[in-house]
Amino acid sequence: MAPGGPQYSEEEGLRLGLVGWVRNTHRGTVEGQMQGPPEQIREMKVWLSKVGSPGCRITRAVFSNDRDLAKLEIKGFCTRYSH
Repeated sequence: MAPGGPQYSEEEGLRLGLVGWVRNTHRGTVEGQMQGPPEQIREMKVWLSKVGSPGCRITRAVFSNDRDLAKLEIKGFCTRYSH
């Protein structure tokens, strides 16, 4: 997942009805996993690539490991915190 700020990314994921998680990395980026209907996933990718959290600077968005799922593997959408 690309920069976008975990708190705001979580709110946007919930608004779109997605499930998954997000977290800050030590590299100053945001990473995570999201699952849901393809159209909502596309909307979230656009949001992460073009909007993001207030005050953030998005220089690049990278999405990988896209695949179709028979059923969702995650419940809810949350922010994870690194230890």
